[in-house]
Amino acid sequence: MTRGMTDIRVTALYHFTRFEDPEALQGPLREALAGLGIKGTILLAKEGVNGTIAGTPEAMDGAEAVLRALPGCEGLVVKYSHAGAMPFLRLKVRLKKEIVTMGVDGIDPQKIVGTYVKPADWNALISDPDTVLIDTRNDYEVAIGTFEGAIDPKTETFREFPDWFQDFKARLEAEGRTPKVAMFCTGGIRCEKATAYVKETGMDEVYHLEGGILKYLEEIKQDESLWNGDCFVFDDRVSVRHGLEVGDYQL
Repeated sequence: MTRGMTDIRVTALYHFTRFEDPEALQGPLREALAGLGIKGTILLAKEGVNGTIAGTPEAMDGAEAVLRALPGCEGLVVKYSHAGAMPFLRLKVRLKKEIVTMGVDGIDPQKIVGTYVKPADWNALISDPDTVLIDTRNDYEVAIGTFEGAIDPKTETFREFPDWFQDFKARLEAEGRTPKVAMFCTGGIRCEKATAYVKETGMDEVYHLEGGILKYLEEIKQDESLWNGDCFVFDDRVSVRHGLEVGDYQL
């Protein structure tokens, strides 16, 4: 069997939408996913849904239909990878204040957000000398892989990103620079919220990688890639590489 192409489908997903009562969605969603034998974690908040879940391909088809039936989630976009065994121990459906915790009130990617850039167009953008490239992930994620030329904010959590960016923006202004700002993360959710924040600070040309690193590694051939190393994932696989094959890292 080819490594990485096995019978467990792992699906990373998120969608910013408005849930008026996330608590009312929690129980029915947990029951529906459990009935399909799904494991993993789903986060629900007033700003939307986020998570990574796994199961057989047939079960995952059913799970995606359940998730797209949530209010405003018809356009839910998912990213696939594969595992040789179930990478999660149980199913968790949790309520949160934010589906990705930045800790800044009023940041809403449904109202203001950066420009999405498809993986096929990403290399051209980040190779432009007028672009600054920022990795919005945590320091331990950056340590095992990132894009060539990316700035590492050396943050331990996403909550630290806003303060880091305010300092970075001040340095740019002191140098008289107004570059394009391109950002990326694992599946797209952190960099999408980060672009909303950066746009709110007054930056105009702000971009983010659509589908995140996972989509880039899935679609871009290794000999054309500007990615170096592995991509950390939050399950028992620990990391993936080009073609979304499982990496060699262990926790």
